[in-house]
Amino acid sequence: MSVFSSASLRSSVVSRLRAAGCVFAEDEARILLSAAASPADLAAMVRLRADGRPLEHVVGWAEFAGLRIAVDPGVFVPRRRSEFLAAAATALTAPGAVVLDLCCGSGALGAAVAAAAAHPVELYAADIDPGAVRCARRNLAGVAARVFEGDLFAAVPVELRGRVDVLIANVPYVPTGDLGLLPPEARLHEARPALDGGADGLDVLRRVAAEAPRWLAPGGSLLFETSERQVAAALAVTGAAGLAAVESRREDLDATVVTATLR
Repeated sequence: MSVFSSASLRSSVVSRLRAAGCVFAEDEARILLSAAASPADLAAMVRLRADGRPLEHVVGWAEFAGLRIAVDPGVFVPRRRSEFLAAAATALTAPGAVVLDLCCGSGALGAAVAAAAAHPVELYAADIDPGAVRCARRNLAGVAARVFEGDLFAAVPVELRGRVDVLIANVPYVPTGDLGLLPPEARLHEARPALDGGADGLDVLRRVAAEAPRWLAPGGSLLFETSERQVAAALAVTGAAGLAAVESRREDLDATVVTATLR
């Protein structure tokens, strides 16, 4: 019997994680046991997780929309709530649609859309964080996506102006003053630019929405995630940019998505 199939070892890992405050200790123990290559590797992983490192950074991947997404240390971890954003974007993709994923992080959203769409899409992605770009290029290699490094639209080819059918922008939307309230896994181990949305959490959204009409194709849509308490302000931002926006909500994921379409 493998050392990793030992009930006593699994119990020991669960106990260590639970003592460290991991709410889902049993599930995390299962993942760590499956990811470790040796007893020494397992011990190191458990120690890192017990010290507060995000599980996804410890094992090197996150599960998202049924996919295994590579996530290196320091890179924003895709949240399960964002599966709602991926589904909303997928529903708008026609055959050959041009999809642009801004603030792409690990590329999870683009990968999910490419995997779920019933037809090929022309996929582009960009992020300002070099570490995130490296992850995204690995995660999107199989779908022939082009991934760029840079600040929002400045990173992507000007040839895309007026051609983007689906613009996904999972912009940071945590108000700067609330960053200290985030769980330590995010606050201490993920890149601040991926979390900090400015004074009211909408600074990056304002920049994206202001430029979006120049990049969207006729009838194209900008989709982004926001918090429930920011919806009214977010709708005002997109309206001021000349986009017709609607919100949608999925309670089980605590997810709110705004779809703003070029009039």
